Amino acid sequence: MIKNIKALLDKPGPLEGIKVVEYGVFHAGPGAGAILGDLGADVIKIEENTGDPIRHWARVGSSIFGGSGVKSPMFEFSNRNKRSIWLDIKKEKGREIFHRMVKEADIFLTNLRKTTKVKLGIDYRAIADINPKIIYAGVSGYGKEGPVSDTGAFDPMGQARSGMMFLTDSKEPKLIQLAILDQATAITASHAIMTALFIRERYGIGQEVHNSLYSTALWLMHANMLLSNFNISVSELTWIRSRNHPLRNNFCCKDGKWIVGVHHPPERYWNAFCEATGQQVLMKDPRFIDEEGRNDNCGELVAYFDEVLVTKTQSDWIEIFTKAGLMFSPVQDIKDVITDPQAIANNYVVDFDHPDFGKMKIPGYPIEFSTFSAGLRSPAPEMAEHTEQILREMNYSEPEIRRFKKEEVIR
Repeated sequence: MIKNIKALLDKPGPLEGIKVVEYGVFHAGPGAGAILGDLGADVIKIEENTGDPIRHWARVGSSIFGGSGVKSPMFEFSNRNKRSIWLDIKKEKGREIFHRMVKEADIFLTNLRKTTKVKLGIDYRAIADINPKIIYAGVSGYGKEGPVSDTGAFDPMGQARSGMMFLTDSKEPKLIQLAILDQATAITASHAIMTALFIRERYGIGQEVHNSLYSTALWLMHANMLLSNFNISVSELTWIRSRNHPLRNNFCCKDGKWIVGVHHPPERYWNAFCEATGQQVLMKDPRFIDEEGRNDNCGELVAYFDEVLVTKTQSDWIEIFTKAGLMFSPVQDIKDVITDPQAIANNYVVDFDHPDFGKMKIPGYPIEFSTFSAGLRSPAPEMAEHTEQILREMNYSEPEIRRFKKEEVIR
């Protein structure tokens, strides 16, 4: 049975007591704040005007998942575990409140453009003047320096510039999937922040850390870039069934579902594979007697095993191959994943009862701590939901809060 997220958070978070002030939009930056919140940090999200645009993101291509007056699930993705304050930092009193927040914070997180940060007074120099020991985390499209350092970017643009869109077998550039690079960038940003926190703990110094969609994409493509030094192209590395050894390939089964296997070195597993599939005759076939022959004739072998593996269902083959010590996995879609006993056993999928969306299946935190708890702690906030609460915690009086509202410093 999938466990409820609340039942998993019975211990303090690893980052409990750490305060984060976030001034960001969409996902690559705010997603890092959500991860810090998973780890127990207190993340305060500053919004103004109509709020973070991702609140209103209702459509991708032909897929509609929101609309006027309807919460966007993508805002939930990027802003779980946070508290929202509406604050106009362009006004003098708003800046004063903001500076007080920054002075008490451990981390400041933003993904606004370079010129915008300077204009608002939230660039690293300005923030470090207020709090020298703060960890300042900046996320950008293409990096701090260079000719397009102040150019905005979204996930597909990072995939495009980095070469990721040619990682598939498509003859034209193809997006890998929605928000994959955004999420990877959020993860690397949180990694950088936690490293900087460790440095501050050890040496007592704050610093700026910076990553980008571009840097993250290239880091993900480390193997591809490394192999390019040996004149091996991305197209040569692309998974094409007819060019792959049958022990590093995917096959369709009787029920229309697929399995995929990867074995290194393949010669170690060849005989076991032939025996498990009942094709011992191939073990003596001179065309396939060694790895050179199997690689030279891999297209013929794959076509042969297509005919063999379509005779049994996915679950039948997984059982057979597991008993034979072979490494095959079912190819699952997301609906399969949420009922996968392996995911459930490790709390990789958990239940969450959302106040607006109702009962949901969400990913659990991917790392298990023996003495701490990590994971979703609260849904994404309504805009300005915690404004007054945060100001009271900062020891502002009720008359001051009322005056701030009247002056439209807060909402």
